[in-house]
Amino acid sequence: MNIQFSLGKNIPYTAIEISDEITAEELAERYREETPWPVVAAIINHEVKPLITPIHKNDTVQLLDIRNKQAYLIFQNSLILLFICSVRQILGNVHVEVMTSLNDGLFLQVMRHGEDGEFQVVDMSEDDVARTYFYMKKMVQEDHPIEAKMFRRKEAMEILKETGLTEKYRSLQRVKVDETVRIYTLEGYSDFFYNYMVPSTGYVSKFELMKYREGLLLRHPSAQNPGVIPDYVDEYRVYNALKEERQWNHLLGVQYQADINDRIESGAYRTLIKLSEALHDKKIVEIADRISKEEKKVVLILGPSSSGKTTFAHRLIIQLMVNGMKPLYIGTDDYFVEREDTPLDADGQKNYENIDALDLPLFNRQMKDLLEGREVDMPVFNFKTGHKEFGKRKTRLARNGVIVIEGIHAFNHLLTRQLPEESKFRIYISPLTQINLDSHNRIPTTDTRVIRRIVRDNRNRAHTAAMTLHLWPKVREGENKNIFPLSNEADVFFNTVHVYEMTVLKKYAVPLLKEVRQEEEEYAEAQRLLRLFRYVDSLDDESIIAGDSILREFIGGSIYTD
Repeated sequence: MNIQFSLGKNIPYTAIEISDEITAEELAERYREETPWPVVAAIINHEVKPLITPIHKNDTVQLLDIRNKQAYLIFQNSLILLFICSVRQILGNVHVEVMTSLNDGLFLQVMRHGEDGEFQVVDMSEDDVARTYFYMKKMVQEDHPIEAKMFRRKEAMEILKETGLTEKYRSLQRVKVDETVRIYTLEGYSDFFYNYMVPSTGYVSKFELMKYREGLLLRHPSAQNPGVIPDYVDEYRVYNALKEERQWNHLLGVQYQADINDRIESGAYRTLIKLSEALHDKKIVEIADRISKEEKKVVLILGPSSSGKTTFAHRLIIQLMVNGMKPLYIGTDDYFVEREDTPLDADGQKNYENIDALDLPLFNRQMKDLLEGREVDMPVFNFKTGHKEFGKRKTRLARNGVIVIEGIHAFNHLLTRQLPEESKFRIYISPLTQINLDSHNRIPTTDTRVIRRIVRDNRNRAHTAAMTLHLWPKVREGENKNIFPLSNEADVFFNTVHVYEMTVLKKYAVPLLKEVRQEEEEYAEAQRLLRLFRYVDSLDDESIIAGDSILREFIGGSIYTD
C-alpha cells in the first residue's frame, strides 16, 4: 500500500510503498540509518501518535525525534516512568514527585509516609542514587516493553486509587466525558500520563541521575542537541524560586490542579486569587526595597516572551516611587538602528532580535549621560519610516532617579558596557513554575507562556492560534540564544505565574485551539494543549482579578497595557 512519508520536519513528503500491518515503529526502524537522531514518535495524518500506532493506506507519516516539542515530552515522560519503577525496586514502595524542569532535566523528590501520615522527603544516599541509576541502565539494556492498555475512565480511576495515586484519581474525576484512558505498565507498575510513551525502555538510553539539594536531578539531552546531555550548570536561583513557590502553594492550600478545581467548584476561589495576587505584591515590594537599600541606579529587566514584563515593570516602578525614588522607564525598541542598517539572519531577512539591531553607541552614551546628570535627547523610533526621530523626549535623571530598562538584551553586557557595574540591578522574570496536574504530569512553563501568548495575540492582533503556534519555535530560538543563557546573572528571580491562571485562560484558549484545522501544521500541538485543558476546570468569574494583575496583560482589562 502507498503512504506519504517524511523523515522529519522540513523534509518533503514522498510517496512510498509499504506492506500491510506495519507500525510506525517498524517504519522508523526501516529508515534508522537515514534519521539523524532516535525516533520516538510520529505525526500520522497531522496528529502525534505513539510508535505502536499501525499505519494504513494513504496515511501521511512524519517521524519525530526530541527536537519536536511533543516528542520531547514523550521521551521525558518515558524516562520518568523508568525512574519510578527503578527507584521502587531499590527503596520499596516510595512516592515520586516530579517537581519542575531544572538544569536541563527534571527536579524530582522521592517520598515516604511519615509518622503523621504526611509525605516526607527521602534523603537518598549516594549509594541509593547509584543503585537506582544502574538499575535504570539495566532496564534500558534489557529493553523492557512499556505496555499501554485502554480502560474506561471509571476503571482507570480505580486502578490509580489502588496504586495509591489518589491525586490522579481526583484529576480523572474532573474529566466531563466518560472517555477511555490509557494506563501504562512497566514491570508490574501501572500509571497514568496524559501524553504518550515510547514502546520500550531501550528508547531512553541517554540520561544522568544525581543528588541535588533536597532531591534529585534526572538530566537528559535537550531539544537543541538530542545527542548530548548539556554541561551541568547549577540553576540555584530557579531552585530557590521553586522552593518559594512551594511555600506559597502550601500557604494557599493547593498542591495540584485538582485542588484548584475543587476551589472553583466550592466557590472558594476568591480568597485563592486574592492571596496569589498579594504574594506577587509582597515579592515586588521586597525587590523595590532591595534596590533602594543598595542604592542601585540602573534596573535591568529580562524575561522570555509572555512573562508579563510590561506589567511587572510598571508595578515595580510604583513601589520604587513609594520608596522616594524617581524611576525613568526606557524601552530599547526606540534605539533600533536605521532600518536599512538592520543586520540580516541566515535567510537574508532583517533580524530585529540581533543585539546589533540596536544603536549600542547611542544607547550607552545616553545612559551614561543620564547617570552623570546631563540632559539627553532620547529618540522615538518611527516604525513606519524605519528611522529614529529626535526632539520629542528631552529629559534628565532626577537626583534620586533610577533608570529602568526592559528588553530581550537587558542582560547583554554590550547594551550597558559603559555603565558602572556596581550601579546595575538585574531582575529575571518568567513563569518559572506551574502547579502540576498531579505528581507525575507537570504543566511545562513553556505551555503557560504559549497559552498566554495565544490569548493575547488574538485579543491585540487578531492572530489565530495557528499563527501564534507557527511563530512560537522562532520565538523559542531567540530566547535560547539571547535570554536563557544569561538568566543566572540575575540578582533576583521573579516568578510571574499565578496558580489559578490556567483556569482563567481556559475559556479564552480552548475555542481558539479548536479552530486549528486538521490540515494545518499546528494541529498536533493544538490537540496536545486541548488534552491538557481536559483536566482544568474553567473559571468564568474574573471580577476579583485586579486591573494591575500580570494576568490582565493577557486576558485584557489591564490598567497598564489596555
